[in-house]
Amino acid sequence: MDDKQKPFQLRCISNERSPGFPPVNVVEPLTPRNLLQLYINTFLGANFAESFVFPLDVAKTRLQVEGEEAKKTGAKTPPLIGTFRNMIKVEGPKSLYAGFSAMVTRNLIFNSLRVVFYDIFRRPFIHVNAQNEEVISIISALGCGLTAGCIAQALANPFDIVKVRMQTEGRRRQQGHEPRVNNMMQAFGDIYRYGGLPAMWKAMGPSCLRACLMTAGDVGSYDLSKRFFKRILKFEEGLPLRFFSSMCAGLVASVLSNPADVIKSRMMNQPVDANGGNLLYKNSIECIKVMVKEEGPLTFYKGLWPTWFRLGPFSVLFWLSIEQLREWEGQAGF
Repeated sequence: MDDKQKPFQLRCISNERSPGFPPVNVVEPLTPRNLLQLYINTFLGANFAESFVFPLDVAKTRLQVEGEEAKKTGAKTPPLIGTFRNMIKVEGPKSLYAGFSAMVTRNLIFNSLRVVFYDIFRRPFIHVNAQNEEVISIISALGCGLTAGCIAQALANPFDIVKVRMQTEGRRRQQGHEPRVNNMMQAFGDIYRYGGLPAMWKAMGPSCLRACLMTAGDVGSYDLSKRFFKRILKFEEGLPLRFFSSMCAGLVASVLSNPADVIKSRMMNQPVDANGGNLLYKNSIECIKVMVKEEGPLTFYKGLWPTWFRLGPFSVLFWLSIEQLREWEGQAGF
């Protein structure tokens, strides 16, 4: 193959004394075909993983907004098991998948694009070390994850608002409020009708912050963990390497993103007046101040257990699915 036929590939080789033979752990060339395959594989992997862990996402969102009711009534926030029991008893088993249609649509934008963007952004920072291995620094990997997550979430924010509202609708009806959400399209219509386009990007700050931290923790940590286990523990590409790397990614993503996730859920779920104005918190800063004053700083880690119980299995199923699809397509590991 001559030079004109070689696929375009962004790669920085900083070690000029590297051996002449090909380096190990080589990433796939950056071509439109490979990026499209990664986009589709990520979408399929995200929906496959969500189909198993989505009830935990619903319970997590419920727990994060329960604090608002608790501070008004003096009631205690129910535990995770109690939240599940109440949902099934009062609303029926289908409540465990409230908002799933919005999640699937969101995956077309957020989960698919954040991985594709990360793969593009990391290329200039990958270099070959003295052992002839392709490596990337921790700062570079996390920085690429932060950037990719922010861009993807900025595009997907309207679907996140609808998802949160659909997930909390059952609880609102239990409290005697009038129905607010019946389906995804009606939810989009109401958000636009009462707030216009700006309402579609409500809570943009905490939403993007959470996406930045989660993508850095999930995608960036997965990339770093795979390289670490290969280099230090001598793992070969395969199921054990992918499993342990994805477990690390899920844990890091949960711890980093939970505080921003709590703020995002509160901001997106709050009621609005006739002009689309927020009734509880004017902005994210006020939300943080009110939460710390009335509920204490630990409230930012409310829902951490369901978050980790969700992101841990999600990361495992998500990355195992993507890697298996890449293997069937004859590609190298991510």
